[in-house]
Amino acid sequence: MTSYDGIELVVERREPAAEGVLVLTLRHPSGVRLPGWEPGAHIDLLLGPGLERQFSLCGDPADRDRWRIAVLRERGGRGGSAYVHERIQQGDRVRARGPRNRFRLEPADGYRFVAGGIGITPVLPMLAAAEAAGVGWTLLYGGRTRASMAFTGELARYGERVTLAPEDETGLLDLAPVLDGLTEGTLVYCCGPGPLLDAIGERCPAALLRTERFRPAERHPDGDEEFEVVLARSGRTLTVPPDVSVLDAVRGAGVEVLYSCAEGTCGTCETDVLEGDPDHRDSVLTEAERAAGETMLICVSRCRGRRLVLDL
Repeated sequence: MTSYDGIELVVERREPAAEGVLVLTLRHPSGVRLPGWEPGAHIDLLLGPGLERQFSLCGDPADRDRWRIAVLRERGGRGGSAYVHERIQQGDRVRARGPRNRFRLEPADGYRFVAGGIGITPVLPMLAAAEAAGVGWTLLYGGRTRASMAFTGELARYGERVTLAPEDETGLLDLAPVLDGLTEGTLVYCCGPGPLLDAIGERCPAALLRTERFRPAERHPDGDEEFEVVLARSGRTLTVPPDVSVLDAVRGAGVEVLYSCAEGTCGTCETDVLEGDPDHRDSVLTEAERAAGETMLICVSRCRGRRLVLDL
């Protein structure tokens, strides 16, 4: 079995967590300990050919026997969440790959967490980690309705540090209390729908903000041009036409690479850049990482010049 295939798991429990949200608890069928992870990590569920979806781990990182994920049934989605809700039952076998983490909880003097909807999933273990570290924190958690907001029962133990803000009761999230009085040692972690991330990104200093997107940021580049990609390990040179991604060009040449979302949101296809200037179009890399140009997500990003050399 290779890392491309993932590992086989069994669904130990399947239970609702809120309206439209299903929680799956997964374990190895033979009781083998699962790979360790840290808050912010996610796994890929390999649901079928061309149907791979990423879900944040929202259980206890100290529990190496089980992984827990929560799946929102998305209206107008691409079929992954519907598959989980309609077809995966307790006792079923599923394949998973990972964990990977592009949303790590960095050491800080304090944290202000903001979650929108299913964006609570990566934040949930972060709260426990901050609590264990004895660091001050607050959480602002919004959703369409109170009934649609998962894990509110688990959050109740944190008392007044958690503010629940269902939109039908309080309107759109008020970000001012989160961003007022920010100091250099405080980090803001936000996960949720695009409009929420855009709003907090406009008001929060970039150096203090950490975000994770479940859907790609809106980017509509015009005038894409053809360029060359050199695969350093084999010396092969590929031509990438304007309407073809680097990922598709590489796979079309018979080179096996890890990938998952193909939207620039999961980080699976991150590849080292040895030469050239990447045109970053992902929703994963930080501004500092983009400026360094040492890696790129080949599913969406392109080249600013005529040639890239990749560690493939």
